[in-house]
Order: sequence, then C-alpha cells, then structure tokens
Amino acid sequence: MKYTINETRSDLKSGKVTSVQLVKESIETFEADRNSALPLNAFLEMFDDAEKKAEACDREIAQARAEGKLDELFEKKPLLGLPFAVKDNISVKGKRLTCGSKILEGYVAPYNATVIARLEEKGAIPLGRCNQDEFAMGSSTEYSSYGPTRNPINREYVSGGSSGGPAAAVSANQALFGLGTETGGSVRLPASYCGIYGLKTTYGVLSRWGVVAYGSSLDQVGLLGHTPDDIALPLSVMAGEDFYDDTSADLPGREDLLELKPYNNGDLSTLKIAIPRQFLENKGLDSDVEEVFSQTRNWFESKGAKIDVVDIPVLDAAIASYYVIALSEAASNLSRFDGIRYGRRVDPGEGYDELYIKTRSEGFGPEVKRRIVIGNYVLSEQFSGDTYKKGMTVRARIQREMAKLFESYDMVLCPTCPTTAFKLGQKVDSPLEMYLSDLYTTFVNLARITSLSVPAGNAKSSGMPVGIQFAGPMFGEAKILQIAKAWDLEHAGCGIPCKANS
Repeated sequence: MKYTINETRSDLKSGKVTSVQLVKESIETFEADRNSALPLNAFLEMFDDAEKKAEACDREIAQARAEGKLDELFEKKPLLGLPFAVKDNISVKGKRLTCGSKILEGYVAPYNATVIARLEEKGAIPLGRCNQDEFAMGSSTEYSSYGPTRNPINREYVSGGSSGGPAAAVSANQALFGLGTETGGSVRLPASYCGIYGLKTTYGVLSRWGVVAYGSSLDQVGLLGHTPDDIALPLSVMAGEDFYDDTSADLPGREDLLELKPYNNGDLSTLKIAIPRQFLENKGLDSDVEEVFSQTRNWFESKGAKIDVVDIPVLDAAIASYYVIALSEAASNLSRFDGIRYGRRVDPGEGYDELYIKTRSEGFGPEVKRRIVIGNYVLSEQFSGDTYKKGMTVRARIQREMAKLFESYDMVLCPTCPTTAFKLGQKVDSPLEMYLSDLYTTFVNLARITSLSVPAGNAKSSGMPVGIQFAGPMFGEAKILQIAKAWDLEHAGCGIPCKANS
C-alpha cells in the first residue's frame, strides 16, 4: 500500500501499480495480521467484491492509456482504483452492517449510504468493514462485540474511538483513507491517538443518509488520512446537498479541495488564532500534550500569526451539555432496535414485553445500556423540562459565541485530547474518566463547526502520537486544510510514527 493518495494516483497512471495489487496487498496484510499474536482488529472483514471492482478500474485505466485519455479519465474519476476503509455504521449495499453490536448480528445493508455512492461514482473502492465502539458510543474502541482495536503504534494501547477501526487501518497502511463518524470527537480522537489526520466536517456538509444514528443533531461523517490532501480529495467528491437528507448543505469553495494549495508564509502571517483560556487552565492536561501544544503555538507565532488567549466561560459546560443532548437522542434513536423491526431477536415466547426486554438485554452491551438508561432518565417526565432544555440552551449559547469569535479570528487552536492514547483496559471500567477524553472536542460538535486533528508530535514519556486541533468556522474546511498542508510540508514524518510501517 502506498503512503498517500497523490502518490498512488501517480503510480496508477504510470502503470507502476494496479488497483488489483493495492487491494490484494491490503487483504494479504489483513490476513497476516489477523493471525498474529496481537491482531490489530481494525478490519472486521474484507468485502468479497473489492478485487472485482479493482479489476474493472484497471480495465478503465488501461483503455484510457491506450486512447491517450488518462488525464481526462482521472479528472472525471479522481479516486479511480483507490481502496478505502468504512466504519461499521455506514451502509454498503449487500454488506453486513452491525455497528459493533450483537443486536444487529447478521443485518445486511439494503442500499449504499450517500457518501459511499458518491465515492464509488468517482472510482473509489470500499475495501472492508471496520471495527468501532458499539453504536459509536465510546472513546477507545473497546466497547465492541468484536473485541478492541489495538493501536498500530503500540499494540498495548487503544486506538481511540469510536472510529478506532478505520483510524488504525489507515495508520497501519491497510487502507489509503477511511470514513468514520463523529458525534463528540469520534474521528479526531482516534486520529490523534494513531498519528494521522482526522477531519470533523461542518454539520450537513456530508450526508447522513445511510449512516446509523447515535445523536442525530450531532452526528457527522468524517475522514481519516495520512495528509491533508488525503482528506481534501475524498471530501470534494462527497460534499454537498442530498435529496435524502434534509440537513445536508453545499460546501462553498469545494473546488479548492481538488488541488489543495498550502498557505505560504505570507498567508500564515495574516492569521488571527484564538486559544480558549478554559482549555489552558484545565488541570487534566497531560504535560506531554501541553509541551507539543506549546511547540505548535510557537510555530504559528514564528510565521507571524497573531495568537490571543480568549475567555469563553460557556466552554466549561460543553461536555455536560453534550452528554445530556447526545444520550437523550441516543435513547430515542435506539428504541427501534427491539427484536421486531431490525436485527437479532430473542423470543422467550412470553409476549411482546418479554421479547423486547430479552432482545435488548442480550443484544446491547453495557456501555450502550448505560447511555440508554441515562438518556431515558433525562427525558423522563420529571426531568425533560429542566435538564434537556438547559442542555439545549447551553448548546445555543456555544453556537452564538463561537460564531461571534470567528468574526474576529480565523481559527481556534487547542489540543485534541487531554492525554495521549492509554493502555487497553485502563479506563474501560471508569465511564466518567472515559467521557472526559472528549473534553476538547465536544464544543465543535455542539457549535456545528469544522475541526481537523493534526499529528503534531510524540509524547516523550510513551512515544505515542499527540494531535492538535485546527478548528474553523462553519464551511471552513478548505481553509483549515490549506493551513494544515503548510504545517504538513514542514513537519511530515515527525508526528506520524506509523510512516515506518509503510
């Protein structure tokens, strides 16, 4: 597997590599890893038709080469022949879709999610289904019925979650790029832990049609890749309004993503960057993360960017507001999994009530049950008029204050996570500690803005990657990726230890 999309496209056009070779290499790596002493467990399965689709791509390329129309072909299908990883909650027609849960055991998706359809239309190949926390509820990909996904940098550590499967697959070079989903940081967190780039898009930029819902007002498809270009190109073909998703929206400046140009020193010197005081004063910030963050801040200052520490008191309430809203929506969304309409059924033959109780008790894991119980408690008659409304009020205020902030500043700079990746099992029995992993990410989802986790260095104590967030305004994806590309051109390799695995 090649390291970047641009390198691979170049080799496909020149004939140095074929799409079939790319797919076979990924499958062989997956099979070898699955039989190792400490399997990564990033892919749950490889799709059986991936190689046939690669053969069709190779035929298109060969014909275009013979006719002298290669450039025209790759302009029409910029992702032709490129395999990508898919999180287990995104529908791929005819393939199993389980959300990492026993309750959806054996369920097969009847149609393609819009993001999958648009990628395939431009030549990309869905390679396989990747592990995740059950129903995307978790920060480490340990809450999966298929077992945890390990970190490819050090397999004693978690890969992050809930999109730990596709993040680990990309980091370990088992796929060129990956699709994950975000509700409160589930793309950026594993990107940070695995030393790659992870983009949370503006709410609505990527259609949610065909994506299994966790928290509908927060969920968003995200992208994982080794470079900003690896994210920009797939984003350019997936973004935009979708008839099947009323919350979808066009992305202004999408053409800038096709050939991503980095900010030059002159552009960087005009930047105004905000750092929330609330994040600097957080006592849970690991010293290794703090040091990498300081180095990142110094780099921007060396380029002439103006950086201000700003006071946004409402951010102290972001994680509480997030969990009130997310868990309430999760309790509502997961009510459909009842043993009658979808997936697994456990019928004791004692009536519908017992069928419902038995199916959900055996089908859901402990973390999903915990969140359903809390969500229903918040929505109960006693509390729904108080707790939930207060959560929504805080959210509205965060949206207003972040919109106002971006009237004066180009981006927000902050760590992705208070710590680096932790060891497997370290936090799995401590839900509150696990929830606090999202401390720096949830404000982005509540504000519906965009944010990119950038691999910025490694912790001295453990050698594990550290991610720093470049957060921008709504529909600011192109600008954030252009800034990140300027960073990547100077730092490529120093924050991506997995490059040695390629």
